[in-house]
Amino acid sequence: MKRTVLKGIVASSLLAVSVVALAEPTCTDAPESDWMSKEAMQQQIADMGYKVKEFKTTDGGCYEIYGWDDQERRVEIYFNPVDGSIVEQEVD
Repeated sequence: MKRTVLKGIVASSLLAVSVVALAEPTCTDAPESDWMSKEAMQQQIADMGYKVKEFKTTDGGCYEIYGWDDQERRVEIYFNPVDGSIVEQEVD
């Protein structure tokens, strides 16, 4: 009985990790030496009209922001750090 429960817990944990990994896009496999600097990317994002609450680098090779667009809608956006293009975005 204990083994069955333990196997179920392990399987559920692995599934949860897989789902989280799928939720984040892969933006580039280019080396970080080819990326725009964080400062340059943040300036480009501001020039696009976004207000940034949080800026981070993801495991998928993206720059990611949480913030607001020029219409004050909440956004989560993944940017390609090489060219600054939007890879994926969610607007609330």
